[in-house]
Amino acid sequence: MFAYYIHDLSPFLIRFGETFGVRWYGLAYVASFLAAYGIGVHLARRGFSDIAPDAVADFITGTALFGVILGGRLGYMVFYDWAQFAADPFVFFKFWEGGMASHGGILGIVIFTWIYARRKKIPWLNVGDNIVVAAPVGLFLGRCANFINGELYGRPATVPWAVYFPKELYASDPEQVREVLVTASAANPQWGTLDAVLENAGRPELRGILEANLSPRHPSQIYEGLLEGALLFSILWILRTRFRLPDGVLTGVFFIAYAVLRIVGEFFREPDAPLTGMFTRGQFLSLFLVLMGIGFLIAAKARPTWAPKFR
Repeated sequence: MFAYYIHDLSPFLIRFGETFGVRWYGLAYVASFLAAYGIGVHLARRGFSDIAPDAVADFITGTALFGVILGGRLGYMVFYDWAQFAADPFVFFKFWEGGMASHGGILGIVIFTWIYARRKKIPWLNVGDNIVVAAPVGLFLGRCANFINGELYGRPATVPWAVYFPKELYASDPEQVREVLVTASAANPQWGTLDAVLENAGRPELRGILEANLSPRHPSQIYEGLLEGALLFSILWILRTRFRLPDGVLTGVFFIAYAVLRIVGEFFREPDAPLTGMFTRGQFLSLFLVLMGIGFLIAAKARPTWAPKFR
């Protein structure tokens, strides 16, 4: 029997009170936008982008606000929490409660970049080819934040690096949760609530209690971060900087590669929504990204245009 790690990381870097502070998840977004700015400026200066270096900051700001944040939030409401959204549309604005969907963010970026390119009268496919190079950095940091938060955990596993995620108790049988709380409060009267147990999950007194009621699971957040983030960024960076490709090819590759890697990663992730046939919600939505990717590749071949460096 392995002594599996019990997840006890705090979602806060700095905390003020019970629910307010600087969260790792928010920092991941900030770091992602800063990385996208740096990558965008670098590509613009090397002649890969039709956006001037001094215009990259405004472009990334717009992409972050209207593409990633609004698109990601709306995508989560539509794809994963439609019932609550339909009952109370104002729940959309409760960002502090969490809930973002990468598929929604991707679609939001597609729409924003199309509008931006039309207004600036620059090739949309070129704009897309450069933003998709930076996108995997944000995906990687977002998955790291998911792991720190102990959310979107994996399926049960017996691999040596499996992890006990205490937030699994939120989805456990109520009777099982009640037994955990009774046992925990016997060890410490202050541990009589589920939030208190999760807050103190790293305490030795709770280890045996949690081990008896949790399943060791794949740290699927790390798997997805490495696949959708590190690996995909490496592929796109090499294609962008070392090959002469028509505008639109990189965007097509991103959609197809992200979809395939997301589908692979979902095999290790505990489904967080009802299945669609044999597919998880993330896998099902990724199938449409493959079709979009093929469409971008066809467009790139049918009417080829090139980055300024290759004109």
